[in-house]
This record gives sequence, structure tokens and C-alpha cells, in this order.
Amino acid sequence: MDLLKEYNIPFAGLSIGKHDYSFNIDESFFECFENSRLKKGNVRADLVLEKLNSMLVLDFNIKGTVQVVCDRCSEKYYQEIEYNDVLYVKFGESNFEQSDNVLVISETDTYIDVSQFIYEYIHLSLPLRCIHPGGEKKEDNCDPSVLKRLKDLSINADKQGSSFSNKLGDMEALKRLKNK
Repeated sequence: MDLLKEYNIPFAGLSIGKHDYSFNIDESFFECFENSRLKKGNVRADLVLEKLNSMLVLDFNIKGTVQVVCDRCSEKYYQEIEYNDVLYVKFGESNFEQSDNVLVISETDTYIDVSQFIYEYIHLSLPLRCIHPGGEKKEDNCDPSVLKRLKDLSINADKQGSSFSNKLGDMEALKRLKNK
């Protein structure tokens, strides 16, 4: 059974005008994409497909939560997401993406698979750095033992760095003595 079959929207028999679709995204959706960064989520993707004489206009509205790994403490948490985008689908001689939001498909195609677009839009909705939300300081919700280890590593690196600069300073002093 093709789990992504429900994301194939047949447009050949649709009347001119707007048509609404809704998709509930969960673990089974993410499992269909090899090496997906996301594994769990509860996302709703609403799509308004407007069929015109010469093209399709797909208006996506995606909202929900996905499980991500915190970039600070490496613990999993649920990140809220929200994303809206419009995709224009034109008919031409071959399938290709003309730009970020313009897709050209063959005039002989009878359906469009929106699963890849939904998958990409979910990823585009993620922040550049995924960090636990909450509190005045965002690290309030991070694993305290990991934060302590990171702080200890930082202190040790600073000590080693200052030790290294002291050694360089000592070497410079020795060179000056030698040149006298």
C-alpha cells in the first residue's frame, strides 16, 4: 500500500473553481521520506486548489507540532510550526520547477502529488536553531546536566586558551631576552 497515495490530487475531472483538501500528518508520513530529520509530529495541512483554465493555484496552510532535537542539549521536544505558501502549477511540454513557487507539469498529467511540497514546507517552517522554548532564559527547559557539562567544557577551553596565550607571551619574552 502506497502511504502517500492520498496526497495525489486528481485535477483532470475537477470543475473550474476552488476545491478544499485537508491532510493529517503523523509518523507514517515522515517514515515515507528516507533520512528524514523529522520522525514524529501532529500537523494539519490544509490546501485550497483553485483550478483555472490555464493553470492550478495551490494555497497551502500548514500548522501543528513536530518533534525535533534541541541544538543546545540534544533532548527531543515538540516545536510548534506554521507555514503558508502558494504554488502555481502551469501546463507545459515537460515537468520541471521553473522557480521556487512555479511548477510546470506535462499537459498529459491528470494529478499532482503534493506530499513532497508538504514535506518541504514543514521543514521550511522550522527555526534555524531548534532550542527548547520557555522561560525568560530558553535554557530553562534544557537538560540541566548537559548544560553543566557544556559550561564545564567552556571553562576548560578558556583555561587552555589563556594557558596557550601565556605560553606565547613567555616565548616572546624569551626572544626579547635573547636579542638583547
